[in-house]
Amino acid sequence: MKILVLNSGSSSIKYKLFDIYNSSYNVLAEGMVDRLGQDGSVLKYDRRVEDNIISES
Repeated sequence: MKILVLNSGSSSIKYKLFDIYNSSYNVLAEGMVDRLGQDGSVLKYDRRVEDNIISES
């Protein structure tokens, strides 16, 4: 089962995607958007592919 957790504020959103299996979990992806609607907005995310972490900013 996959679960997406969101935390949203007035100018930011953070998220984490979990894969839950037999009482254990793996983080599949996580990221954030900061300064929404403002100059200098930032988007960052990490995703896991097998044992590798791929980061983008």
